[in-house]
Amino acid sequence: MQVGQILKSKALEGIITVTPDQTVGSVAELLSAKKIGAVIVSADGRSVDGILSERDIVRELGRRGAVCLEDRAQQIMTPNPVSCGIGENSDEIFGKMTEGRFRHMPVVDGDEMVGLISIGDVVKARLSELAMEKTALEGMIMGF
Repeated sequence: MQVGQILKSKALEGIITVTPDQTVGSVAELLSAKKIGAVIVSADGRSVDGILSERDIVRELGRRGAVCLEDRAQQIMTPNPVSCGIGENSDEIFGKMTEGRFRHMPVVDGDEMVGLISIGDVVKARLSELAMEKTALEGMIMGF
């Protein structure tokens, strides 16, 4: 399944971004309120400057304590994260995420961000593909 198809199957809540100067504490509140695992850090809301995940925040909390909540998002974000295009295959994306040990990936079309997919989105797409293949194979075996 292509990334564009995965994006179409997701709920259309839009891409949640934060500005580079937002505090880590406010980002943590946003992640909690929206029940999401990561946000895109973007100065203009269209380009990807970085990504900030709950893991990033927890690592800083463990390393430095609550003082990190006053830091700016740009100080602890992952700059220039690995991204993908809408035409890429979910198997390729799964491999990139597994190899890089990250769970969220911005989707870009040219220089503009068009979405964000998670490892959960990719697994869900793969399970859907497997279910369709199973149904097709059962139909072939049964002679339908």
